[in-house]
Amino acid sequence: MNFNNSNKIYLTKHFSFFEKILLKKRKEILLLIKDSIKKLKINDVLDIGSTEDEINISSNYIIKNLNNFKKYKSISNQKISLPLFSKTLKKSITDNFTENEIKIFQSDLVISNATIEHVGSFKNQIKMCKNMIRLSKKYFIIITPNRFHPLEFHTKIPFIHWLPKNLHRKILKLIKMPFFAKENNLNLLNKNELRLIMSKLKQKNYKILSINFLLFKSNLILIGKI
Repeated sequence: MNFNNSNKIYLTKHFSFFEKILLKKRKEILLLIKDSIKKLKINDVLDIGSTEDEINISSNYIIKNLNNFKKYKSISNQKISLPLFSKTLKKSITDNFTENEIKIFQSDLVISNATIEHVGSFKNQIKMCKNMIRLSKKYFIIITPNRFHPLEFHTKIPFIHWLPKNLHRKILKLIKMPFFAKENNLNLLNKNELRLIMSKLKQKNYKILSINFLLFKSNLILIGKI
C-alpha cells in the first residue's frame, strides 16, 4: 500500500489478526497470478507502488514471490531500496513520464498491488492505468480490494463503505479516521468501475479475476494484454 511517511505508525499497529488475513489473501492472489502468467514469455517486471514498509510480512509480498524473472524494477512515491529491484524511480504513477523514463522502466509485465485505491480521484485512477499501459511492453496486472466486500480492510469497519462515497467520508471524519476520509488516501473501486477505466482507455483485451473472503469477492485482479 502506498501510504506516506506520516502513516508509518498506523502500519506498525495493524491488528495481527487482520495482517494474517491479508497475508493469506495475498498468497491466494499470488497463486492465481502465477497460474495466469505461467505460459507467458516475460523477462522483466515493473512493480508500481512498492512500499518501503518492511514490518509487515504482507508488504511487497506478491512482487517478492512472483517468479524468478531476470529483472525487477520499481516506481513508487516512496524511496525504495530493496535489493530485489535493479532500478527504482521515486515518482507518483499519476505524474507525467518523460520518454526517457518510459524507455528505462518499460517492462514485459507491469504490476500494481493495493495502490490504485490510494491515488485519489477517479481521474487519477484512469491516469495511473494509462501510465501502466504506456510502461508495459506486453502485460499489466492491477490488484485492488473490492468495494462491494462487506468488510473494508483499511478501516476494519463493515458496510459503511457501501454508502455514497461522500457520506462514507463524512462518517469516517466523525469517527476520528480523517486519513481514510480523504479521497486522496482511499478511493475504493468495484468491478464495473475497473471495466469503465478500461473502456475509457480503449482496452478490450483483459479479464478480471477475483478471490473470496467470507463468501464475498474480496479482491479484484485485472490482467490485461497490450
